[in-house]
Amino acid sequence: MDQVTMLGLVSTARVGRLATVRRDGRPHIVPICFVLTDDLVYSAIDDKPKRHPHLQRLRNITATEAASLLIDEYDDDWTRLWWVRLDARARLVHDSAETRLAIRLLSEKYQQYRHNPPSGQVIALDVDRWAGWSATT
Repeated sequence: MDQVTMLGLVSTARVGRLATVRRDGRPHIVPICFVLTDDLVYSAIDDKPKRHPHLQRLRNITATEAASLLIDEYDDDWTRLWWVRLDARARLVHDSAETRLAIRLLSEKYQQYRHNPPSGQVIALDVDRWAGWSATT
């Protein structure tokens, strides 16, 4: 799958699965809302209920910075299957201007965030590798 096709699929996808690595090397994966701008992905901890405020993904990013984002499409018509994986260095955003940019971009993509913007930590993925597959290419 070529870069332009992958970019289009990722840009319009509504959900991805963020994989991070625990300090002990074990993987951790959660579904996330995200927005892509160039080779940078933003996600934010929103106000949906969480088990506790000390989320594993945030601890993992602080500990290892290793992350991948998997975006995929399943269909019973297997000619429509595809996936894209973005491998990245993950970081927690502490700069207020970058935080505002991320929240604005997320709010433009997700109508729910326009009424209730995420108030938690913003995550940035600095993508260094794109990989993908589709049944048609």
